[in-house]
Order: sequence, then C-alpha cells, then structure tokens
Amino acid sequence: MEGPEPMSDLLYSETEDDLRAAVRSLLADRAGHQELLGRIETGSPYVPGLWKALAGDMGAAGLLVPEKLGGQGASHREAAVVLEELGRAVTPAPYLTSAVVATETLLALAGESAPAAELLAELASGRTVAVLAVPLSASPYAEPSSASSVTGVADAGTADVLLVPRAGGLYAVPAAEATVEPQTPLDLTRPLAKVTTEAGSGTRLAGPDEAAAAIRLGLLAGAGLLASEQLGLAEWCLEETVRHTRERHQFNRPVGSFQALKHRMAQLWLDVVGARAAARAAADALATGSPDAPLTVAVAQAYCSKVAVRAAEECVQLHGGIGMTWEHPAHLALKRAKSDQLALGSAGRHQDAIAALVDLPAPAAEVIEAR
Repeated sequence: MEGPEPMSDLLYSETEDDLRAAVRSLLADRAGHQELLGRIETGSPYVPGLWKALAGDMGAAGLLVPEKLGGQGASHREAAVVLEELGRAVTPAPYLTSAVVATETLLALAGESAPAAELLAELASGRTVAVLAVPLSASPYAEPSSASSVTGVADAGTADVLLVPRAGGLYAVPAAEATVEPQTPLDLTRPLAKVTTEAGSGTRLAGPDEAAAAIRLGLLAGAGLLASEQLGLAEWCLEETVRHTRERHQFNRPVGSFQALKHRMAQLWLDVVGARAAARAAADALATGSPDAPLTVAVAQAYCSKVAVRAAEECVQLHGGIGMTWEHPAHLALKRAKSDQLALGSAGRHQDAIAALVDLPAPAAEVIEAR
C-alpha cells in the first residue's frame, strides 16, 4: 500500500536566502525608494542599468529556463524570491512580464518550436525583453483576445519582442514593427501601453490550440508568482509601519504602544504570515508541476491580493500625515497593491475558479476571504 504523499517543504532554502540577499543588496544600491520617487513622473521609471545587472549579470531572467536552453535551471521557488524582493522595493522592472509570463509561455512551446526556443535563450540571457501582448488584467481562466489592438499591456514600452495572440496562433513581433502608445496607469512603477500590430507581421511560434494552452500556462505561472510580489510588498508595509510606530511618540510614549494600534499590527502580522504560506505553496506547486497547481495558485491570489492592499492601507493610515505625502514611499506600495489586485485575474475570478476546481456551487466561494 502506498503511503501519503510527502508534504512540501515551504521553508526557504540556503540557496534561496543567498539569492534574496543578493537581490535586496542590488535593489538597495541601485533602486531605492528615493530613486523611484525621483523617476516616476518622468515617464520612464525604469532605472538605467538595473535590468542588465539583475537579469543578465545576476542571471535572474533565466531562473525558469533549463540549462540546455541557456538558462539557470532553477525553479519557480527561486523566481518567487526575486519577486518578493521586487515587491518590497516596488521596483519598476519587467521581471513578472518577461522572465515569468513570457518565459513560461515560450517554455510550453520550446519543445516543438525552434523560433520559440531561440527566443527563450535570448530572454534567459537578459539581452532581450519579451512581453505577452494581453492586458495586465488578463485571467488564466479566459481565452486570450486576438484583436490587433490591445490596451493595458504592462511593460510593453520596454519590450524588444511582443508575443501577440492572433486567430492563427501566437506570433513573435519585434517591438519596432508595432505601435506602442503609453497609457496613464494607477501604478506609475508598472507602465501600461496600448499595443497595435499589423496582421502579417512577426514570426509564427505556434498554432491556435498550442498557443492557447501555452498562454494559459504563462498567465497561471504569472498569477502564482504575483502572489510572491504581493507578499514582499505586504512584508515591507508591515515592517515600515512597526518601525515608524516605535519611533513616533505621542504623550511621551511610542504610538505603537497603544493597545488599539498593537491589535491592528498584530492582525496584519497574522495576515502576512498566511500570505507567506499561500504564496510559497503556489510557487512550490508550480515548481513541482503539481496537479493541484491551478487550485493552489487561485487560493494564493484570492488571499494575497487582499492582504497586500490591506497592508498598504494600514501603512498609509498608521503613518498619519506623513503617509499621505508624496515624499513618503507608502503611496508607491498602495498603488502597486491596488494595481496587483486586478492583475492576472481579480480575487473574484480566482474565487470562482476555486469553486469550480473543488466542485462547489459558486456562492460557496464567498467563504474564501482574506480576513
């Protein structure tokens, strides 16, 4: 008789801790909050040289790509650690869009499509940035649009190649052959654009059926690892709030010593712990190819998206008047959290997916809440 399947170890490995330390050090040195505050209104929030250092020199862009295809041969767990740190720093970088969503889409095609394998090697090296030309809000549970013009495409302005879904399949279109019109996003650290391509442009990577399946896998991986970005953001908000309430005094006492604030921060800490478990479970399920990955990802997104928003709201509120100012980075975290809440499927879409995956009637999904 076979025994129960061994439980996954969701603790961080030594390798993951070392990777975290390296990424955090790089971001603190090159892309701190004050650097971002000075760039977000320039129309180009990306820090010069940061992508080369992170994706190319550090090799983070190729973490999901096998060594035989030119990558690092790591897994979604390591990529999740990178996204945690990018979330903490609210870093403008096309990591989620290129190194996760586009890369995962191409990985699903690399075995049968030579052009996809070649492009994948370029992405893994960090020399090329590719973006899947779908709205940031695109859900893994819906068919991708095949329209020639798509709005709300994240990081399209920095892409070298656009992966364009069409009725005939998936096409790789050089960005120079497309029209990319910047749009005004809520989150200025993740620029959006309207992308328009001509019907005959680009190289065909896959037919309609293969393309649809690959895109779903790409968006599912993106949604699962977005939970890690939300986790990192929530952790920073909690730590920054605790630090501030220790230092801020009122009536000759730290404001953090007042019981009402203690309770709010204690509840937030519990929420963040739950978010860490959900995000790590999603990353591990993707890394191991678990058949429960779709359910685990849906649970992680339904939970983590709400925790990130609540943590950012508490960060703004408990900083008082300081948190309301443009000079404090709390608003960067709040805008990223609200943007992420709608990215790659809303919490409601993921709750509906949970209900379908566990064969519950749709109203039963309402019990799956972040609080």
